[in-house]
Amino acid sequence: MISGAGDSQSSVVPVVVGAVLGEACREVGLDSGGAELLRFGSNAVYRLGKAPVIVRIAQGASGMPDAERSVRVARWLAEEDLPATRALPGVRQPLLVGGHVVTFWESAQDREEYATVAELADLLRRLHGLAEPPFLGLPHYDPMPKVRESLRGLVCVSDDDRSYLEERAARLGEEYGRLGFALPFGVIHGDANIGNVLRHRNGQAILSDLDSFALAPREWDLVLTAIYFDRYGWHTRSQYEEFARRYGFDIRNWAGYKVLGDLRELRMTLWMGRRAAANEQAAAEFAHRVADIRSGDERHGWRPF
Repeated sequence: MISGAGDSQSSVVPVVVGAVLGEACREVGLDSGGAELLRFGSNAVYRLGKAPVIVRIAQGASGMPDAERSVRVARWLAEEDLPATRALPGVRQPLLVGGHVVTFWESAQDREEYATVAELADLLRRLHGLAEPPFLGLPHYDPMPKVRESLRGLVCVSDDDRSYLEERAARLGEEYGRLGFALPFGVIHGDANIGNVLRHRNGQAILSDLDSFALAPREWDLVLTAIYFDRYGWHTRSQYEEFARRYGFDIRNWAGYKVLGDLRELRMTLWMGRRAAANEQAAAEFAHRVADIRSGDERHGWRPF
């Protein structure tokens, strides 16, 4: 999966998470027997063995407001008939079980398969055409708090690199505050990349990972696909040009593209840095990315995670 942020795999699954899964399933009338762990990071994500259901278990109770909002978003998108991950109907959720927030989702796939960047463009164009209903309670997106939080969470970084990253973040925050956006302000997905557009078992492309929905300039949902092509070569030219054509706007022609791209890139790099202490591959990739950013050179061989 191509991603700048998300769950990381762990080789150790706390017993308590399995107990939470069983209790939560019993509470809503589901059988947790044969459940398969798909990911274990900020959320433990299970696919049930006896029903087409995904169960997400957040580590701790602090994520309840975000989980409530994600369920509201999913139900709103279902009402709008926009293809996306669906919250499991007919169950009360989110649940708080053993101090963990649990949500239930329809399983869209039997095996992991992603759609195309052209289909992502179609979905974003439809999403960006929707007006936010007041009951969603979406936050206004500000990239800087997450950047500062990630900087504080860095462990495997030299003092010199930390100072450089802090200075870069401060400068980009100032430049971001001066940007004039070309597209309207409104609902965004918040992490719109090819890793979050899945191929449903019925063949349809759907948006997944609804946790980052917010109100912001729509350019935020376009910049990742652009830099994945323009900087890292993770998409081909023809793929990106089809994305821009289908959406109807090429963000690379906007004056603020470099600032927004630099800010997204910094967030991607800091996300990698926070995983460096526990993952040798992440540590090597983080060091590689920081060196490229500091040198100002082209991004040589960045690896998607």
